[in-house]
Amino acid sequence: MDVVMLLYPGMTQLDLTGPYEVLVQFKELSLHLVSKDRDTVTDSGGLRLTPTASFADCPKAGILFVPGGPGQIALMEDAEVLAFLRRQAEGATYVTSVCTGSLVLAAAGLLTGYSATCHWLSLYQLGFFGVVPVKERVVIDRNRMTGAGVTSGIDFALTLVAQLFGEERAKRAQLAMEYDPKPPFVGGSPGSAAPELVESLRAATASFQKEREAVARRAAAALNTG
Repeated sequence: MDVVMLLYPGMTQLDLTGPYEVLVQFKELSLHLVSKDRDTVTDSGGLRLTPTASFADCPKAGILFVPGGPGQIALMEDAEVLAFLRRQAEGATYVTSVCTGSLVLAAAGLLTGYSATCHWLSLYQLGFFGVVPVKERVVIDRNRMTGAGVTSGIDFALTLVAQLFGEERAKRAQLAMEYDPKPPFVGGSPGSAAPELVESLRAATASFQKEREAVARRAAAALNTG
């Protein structure tokens, strides 16, 4: 099965590399890092990633995957990317995302009428697109599977391979990665973090979130009128 994983400037690399580390353990899957062309892509932190295929020459997706990140804002109004995702989603076994990648799928009209998740700061924006926002680490609705913020990508991928290959093989992959998280601090989600810390992060990201929301609203309006 071919896994088409979107690359784009300004993405968050862990949204992609976490799932990649899980999926690459399964030889039944052929992973393709796909961008508009084969030029090197720089993520939001400066890490450079090399595509293995372009939109023009990538295979048809059995699994379509979109990561999130700051660069996702531009993708919501990128007609070429949205058209590519629509084409690739046709007939795909699973259409998937991590973090704000779900907003890109939503802008392409691929989550309308589905339940999905997203990074907690942007989760409500899914509602603009006729998507039901769900506060869960991984959400499955028919053949749509979405992961929440950044680190949930590993949980998402383990859930996906359990669906494809069974729980025992997924457990083996988890053990091979020594994925047994014990974070040094309580508070990795708004539900467990101190309220003042949550509000501090909201305030620090308010300007960026306002921009993301404005574009999401425009993209939703374009989808509804298009």
